[in-house]
Amino acid sequence: MLSLSRALGRRLFSSAAAASESAAAASTSAVRKAQNPLEEFFEVERSTEEDKPPPHYGRSWKACELRLKSWDDLQKLWYVLLKEKNMLMTQRQMLYSENLRFPNPERISKVKKSMCRIKHVLTERAIAEPDPRRSAEMKRMINAL
Repeated sequence: MLSLSRALGRRLFSSAAAASESAAAASTSAVRKAQNPLEEFFEVERSTEEDKPPPHYGRSWKACELRLKSWDDLQKLWYVLLKEKNMLMTQRQMLYSENLRFPNPERISKVKKSMCRIKHVLTERAIAEPDPRRSAEMKRMINAL
């Protein structure tokens, strides 16, 4: 079952990639207007020239930084981190299935730490909120995450 889903996923991605490459070649503009949604699960290929240092990825968010953010900013950041986590885990699984090494595995733990800290900050806000209506809304937001 797993091998069938892998083969189907690879076939879907390869056919979608081939279709998008032929469409890009046919168009004269440099910017692609229609992007394959599956491409969001994979990181952009970077050139591996030897004279360039490997990219340095940032650190996880600190709780003190997250406390300064608004409700909307925390929600947007949560979904950005969720998308990043999905992309990294998809890439890790694809490389693992091909017996290749996943570069920079610490990125996943940084994303997970940041997501846990967002939940912690939201829980702190829910506990400190004196208005029960706002508190109920906060608990709903925390449970949705």
